[in-house]
Amino acid sequence: MTDSDRARPAFRSRGTHRARQKRSHALALFFVAAGALLGWVLPRWERHLPEAGLTFDASTAQATLAAIAGGMITLAGFVVTAITLVVQTVQTMSPRLVAALGHFSSYLVLFGLLIGTALFALVALSQVRSDDVPRVTVTLAVGLVLVDAVTVLSLLASLRHAVTGGGLARAVGERLRTVVDQTYPAAAQASGPPPPAPGRPGEGEAIRHRGQPALILAVDEPRLVRLAARHDIHVRFLHTVGDFVGSDTAVAHLYPAPGRHPDEARQRRLARRVAACVRFGPSRSIEQDTAYGLRLLADIAIRALSPAINDPTTAIEALDQIEDVLLRLADRAHGPYWLVDEAGRPRVSCPAQHWPDLVSLALDETLLYGSANPQTVRRLHALLDRLLAATADDRRAPLAERREALHRLAATALHDPLLNAVAAQPDPQGLGGIREPP
Repeated sequence: MTDSDRARPAFRSRGTHRARQKRSHALALFFVAAGALLGWVLPRWERHLPEAGLTFDASTAQATLAAIAGGMITLAGFVVTAITLVVQTVQTMSPRLVAALGHFSSYLVLFGLLIGTALFALVALSQVRSDDVPRVTVTLAVGLVLVDAVTVLSLLASLRHAVTGGGLARAVGERLRTVVDQTYPAAAQASGPPPPAPGRPGEGEAIRHRGQPALILAVDEPRLVRLAARHDIHVRFLHTVGDFVGSDTAVAHLYPAPGRHPDEARQRRLARRVAACVRFGPSRSIEQDTAYGLRLLADIAIRALSPAINDPTTAIEALDQIEDVLLRLADRAHGPYWLVDEAGRPRVSCPAQHWPDLVSLALDETLLYGSANPQTVRRLHALLDRLLAATADDRRAPLAERREALHRLAATALHDPLLNAVAAQPDPQGLGGIREPP
């Protein structure tokens, strides 16, 4: 399929980083508030119920609740320390990964659960009397300790993936596959090029970024398309998601439908509503930005290949994910695209990268920094061979150029004939894989 204007329906990101953050904060606060409230209400409520639960005398119940409260507070401090260490480790792979992956929202919920349990025990402790022991409350506190312990063990076990380059590459690859399927629909879902929007790029009502200089993080596509369809307008974006824009920079232009001449005041109101569909921020997000996902994978690979780290196996794990993403992109339409409304009419025009741009972003720096490492060269040979075999003729030129560049760079960096011959063998494992029969 040749690169041309493509059309696709609008989609809503499956949970943006900001939305996940808000949910995590809300859930953590809920656990804290619920723990305090339940510790106050439950002992009073159970006085009207038949006795049930574990049998404790007053002194034992008080000691148990006090131990639970102290233990949960200590455990919460341990979780904070563990998260801090993990963040520092992740930042050594790429400082952008922490924000991009949002790995640690679940740990905020865990922190809220632990503090909520501690508050439940402390408030319930004030309800224990020598002649009135809330047995259900104490039993529930013991049960919450078990729930907290299982949750802590489960989440800490997942940290072993978060602190490795391969685990981070797999996390980025998993998120990126979803983004690719949304932003680059399969060939059968892509329509032919729709008619161009009225007017030229410099005409129409300008939609400007009025805040501080920032990056375009995302566009609320469903809302924008509904707005364009309702008012019968076209929107042509001048910048794509991930671009840095300065204050008062024109981000897009708004065009009325042919034959319609709305008044300037209405156009300005529409422009403000369109501008509200664009979200800005200090750092890029992977949610609608396939190129940024590839950028993160390339960062992991080249950081692992640096002399200070010298970990080519991690670079191979990043290349595994890059290969999978490029294979998914190989038969998709690329370049500028249109968002269409429910009737299939084009409403929003957006710029986007072409196939050669994505190949360059994914591979060029790893070709440069990995050319002196036989393991990386062998994996790159296998990656390029597989992509060339799976790609249509009109998409092979960027791949063939990089295979030739890989031969030149490896021959220059690996002077020893034996190492040069070893590196010339394609190997999907880098080193140690099964060779193809001659």
